[in-house]
Amino acid sequence: MMTLDQLNAAGPAEFVALLDGTYEHSPWIAERAAAKRPYLTLPQLKHALAAVVREASLDEQLGLIRAHPELAGKAMVAKTLTAESTNEQSQAGLTACTPEEFARIQRLNADYKAKFGWPFILAVRGPRGQGLAKAEIIATFARRLAGHPDFERAECLRNIHRIAEIRLNDKFGIEPTLGNQVWDWAEQLAVHSDPGFKEQGQLTVTYLTDAHRAVAARLLSWMREDCGFDEVTIDAVGNVVGIYHGSDPSAPRLLTGSHYDTVRNAGKYDGRLGILVPMLCVRELQRAGQRLPYGLEVVGFAEEEGQRYKATFLGSGALIDRFKPEWLDQQDAQGVSMRDAMLGAGLPATMEAIRALVRDPQRYRGFVELHIEQGPVLNELDLPLGIVTSINGSVRYLCEIQGMASHAGTTPMDRRRDAAAAVAELILYVERRASAVPDVVGTVGMLEVPAGSINVVPGRCKFSLDLRATTNTARDALDADVQAELARICARRGLSFSITPTENASAAPSDPAWQRRWEQVVEGLGLPVFRMPSGAGHDAMKLHEAMPQAMLFLRGLNSGISHNPLEAISNDDAELCVRAFQQLLENL
Repeated sequence: MMTLDQLNAAGPAEFVALLDGTYEHSPWIAERAAAKRPYLTLPQLKHALAAVVREASLDEQLGLIRAHPELAGKAMVAKTLTAESTNEQSQAGLTACTPEEFARIQRLNADYKAKFGWPFILAVRGPRGQGLAKAEIIATFARRLAGHPDFERAECLRNIHRIAEIRLNDKFGIEPTLGNQVWDWAEQLAVHSDPGFKEQGQLTVTYLTDAHRAVAARLLSWMREDCGFDEVTIDAVGNVVGIYHGSDPSAPRLLTGSHYDTVRNAGKYDGRLGILVPMLCVRELQRAGQRLPYGLEVVGFAEEEGQRYKATFLGSGALIDRFKPEWLDQQDAQGVSMRDAMLGAGLPATMEAIRALVRDPQRYRGFVELHIEQGPVLNELDLPLGIVTSINGSVRYLCEIQGMASHAGTTPMDRRRDAAAAVAELILYVERRASAVPDVVGTVGMLEVPAGSINVVPGRCKFSLDLRATTNTARDALDADVQAELARICARRGLSFSITPTENASAAPSDPAWQRRWEQVVEGLGLPVFRMPSGAGHDAMKLHEAMPQAMLFLRGLNSGISHNPLEAISNDDAELCVRAFQQLLENL
């Protein structure tokens, strides 16, 4: 098997020869990467090769894409594929298509090439490296056929890098066994889903349903039986808590974890990644008979998403005395109160028991959380890991503009009091204002014209506002400007408006010392340190109220999409996540 020492010592021509076949018929990538030696880690080499492609001209990138064969195409039939491509298409079953499957893929190949001018590229060995099912390949082919050329070109290149990564693993004899375990655990958890969703093949796990309790039971079993935690419990709000004692019982613990509930029709890694990775680290410590000088407490938070009850961050909030007594009386869509749901799950459902969960910050070194990015940035930059600088603060409103409904044909344009047109104007302002400042975002995600009709000027328009920024100052400035513009628009158009606050969450900047620890870990893996804000809320923003916190992001596949069945990670990236967490623990 190849080694990094061998690569670093090789002459330029030998370096290219050793990496032959990594990128299909494109030796220029290895030629340029040779000048960036020495490579101290395999992730560093992988990133350097991807960077060469990023820095290449458009013609060179298109040439790389066109150097790849079609899936189940003429080259496969003629048996002229490279050995690497033959192996990959064979593992995905493309060499054994039914006549119907083969015909379908041929039509997709022709349509795709006619639209984009290059062959469809997909890493058919998949995120686990074992090969995608043919049905999944065909579904992905059809979905991406609808894409924009610029996006699709970038997606082809990202798949080419994944193909190269797997080929490099083969050359170096590397198997990401820890990443495979994380991936497999996530798959096993995903078999549990709420009724009405499970039958449709959708993942939905809401607070204290049977599926939710099954996930908790599985986590508890793994922590106790597979990983060797010293103490494992399900607490009074349904959090799964595992403690691995340190060699010094008096030393403050490190707290970590994330949530195991999901949104409706969810992905498999949001939240759960941050539970499974530290669990696996404990398993490896236990197998090695090793104790850290401090204890590690891993919490699978029972609820973060606020799907069944309007009580977000219920699990992490309970640890910092933010569980509100009135939540117990909330009812779900079927009229089941949270108190009854807790009692049905065998929980005490009393504030006395819930308040007993509050942690003493003096007994903890801090809180760290691993999480998928849930966005496209790392994916677009070909970076597996990102350092979170701050969790955005946010404000949300439900709003309505009132005008006058009138006949669409007989009301002159200069006499209309069109509520929907005013909202449209505000939406464009939000877009301009948020785009003018770094790390600020604004969204109108809900829009409704009550009793609207095709031939009526809208007299009312309801809409939402979601405004976020890395600091409270920037968030509040955006909020003030948007509200002022709303008032100006309505005054000019002769309209009235109402605005009702629904959420106000403070920004949670990462603790500088803990952020630096994550940066050192990423540097140690041979990867660039990329700092970024988190636009989404996380359990870390609740723990931030009680102790220092910092987060590490892992890129997602499929352009980083999240809260969606297309949410995905690779086994290699999961392996890096585990290695990063292990190094963090060792460095403390």
